[in-house]
Amino acid sequence: MKRSLLIKPNMDDHYPTVSHGQGIYIFDNKGKKYLDGSSGAVVASIGHAVPEIMNSMTEQAQHISFVYRSQFTSAPAEKLADKLNKLVHANQDYYSFFVNSGSEATETAMKTAIQHWQEKGFSTKNKILSRWSSYHGITLGALSLSGHVERRKRFIPLLEQYPSVSAPYCYRCPFQQTYPSCQLMCANELDTVIRRIGSEHIAAFMAEPIVGAAGAVIIPPTSYYEKIKEICDHHHILFITDEVMTGLGRTGKMFGIDHWGVKPDIIALGKGMSAGYTPIAATLASESVMEPILQGSKSIMSGHTYSANPQSAAVALEVLNYIEKHQLVKKSAKHGEYLLQKLKQIQFKYQMVGDVRGKGLMIGVEFVADKTTKVPFTKNVGVTKLVIDTAMEKGLLVYPAAAGSNGGDGDAVMIAPPLVITRDEIDHLVTLFEETIQDVQGQLIPQNRGEKDDE
Repeated sequence: MKRSLLIKPNMDDHYPTVSHGQGIYIFDNKGKKYLDGSSGAVVASIGHAVPEIMNSMTEQAQHISFVYRSQFTSAPAEKLADKLNKLVHANQDYYSFFVNSGSEATETAMKTAIQHWQEKGFSTKNKILSRWSSYHGITLGALSLSGHVERRKRFIPLLEQYPSVSAPYCYRCPFQQTYPSCQLMCANELDTVIRRIGSEHIAAFMAEPIVGAAGAVIIPPTSYYEKIKEICDHHHILFITDEVMTGLGRTGKMFGIDHWGVKPDIIALGKGMSAGYTPIAATLASESVMEPILQGSKSIMSGHTYSANPQSAAVALEVLNYIEKHQLVKKSAKHGEYLLQKLKQIQFKYQMVGDVRGKGLMIGVEFVADKTTKVPFTKNVGVTKLVIDTAMEKGLLVYPAAAGSNGGDGDAVMIAPPLVITRDEIDHLVTLFEETIQDVQGQLIPQNRGEKDDE
């Protein structure tokens, strides 16, 4: 067999070769059918091979696919910026800076925040705070913001120490408290950290509204973000939401932060923005953030060769129109409640399923060796990989996630199918997932019992 020269996520693993996709299904070149239970990497929000999107790609390509943003603007990019501004539904306008990936969007958000303060005359405000058990991207600036221990460790000498506060991880509260008697200690920790560092050094605080891969869908308690925004405003610090995974309908709201009724100063978008049909992402900056820049240098010091290219902009615009036309945000909320209920039933039936949590069609399943103590499996067991591999054998794709008190010592997966999934397809997904859990637990529990008998 000819050696592959393609660098894959794991060079020892065998990956099937994809043939095509249709709706919520992917087919390999041997004809095997996979239910895309994770929308790839929580990307393919409207499913595969949607005719309207393919038509828009062809139509734009017949005009022009690329222009350099310092030489031309384009109608698709202008329309996309207007569309995103309307979707925010704020009492001020939001400007869009288009890039190619979520990592670039979060880095552009960082740069925009720092430049905002520079142009107001506060050049010392150049630090960005973030949380542990978070993930904001793999480029060095975005990784510096990320509190994903496993992904940071190889590059620690190159990274800034931006993660500064605990995640609002109620299943494993870092303060050993229970909501609401905790009085939002996880939110108030931000105030403590700001006072210790000095707000004169801090430009912004960035957070995923709902933590994705770094925490398997960590959902903050009621009033958490209202408190966070209050703290940021009090200390004159910008609030940035990383909506790369949660944005544009995934959680049953247009933006994940909408569940808390808070409007951030800057928003990073990606993934579902083009639903996987083309690389594009965006940083949205409010008018109040842009004002000193518009009156000063008039240029944000960021950008990439393919930023705002008309091909990707046209596709993203058609994706957003498709989401609205087919009311996929409402469907995400409705079908997400049904899927969560069905997965909760699996939680109660199987010892290895410690917690199931989610909003809309973004659901995390955390695995434990003991439900009572919440003790995770040891890492050498490889439970996350075992679940993913077993599910894939059965024709179900799920997404790996980190879990545990230290943000990497536990096992979890995410289930996040395309927003177009039907109830019958959800039932099929749940059946495949339960069969997976049943098989994996059958392998794990006898092993654990044997260890106890030896003690």
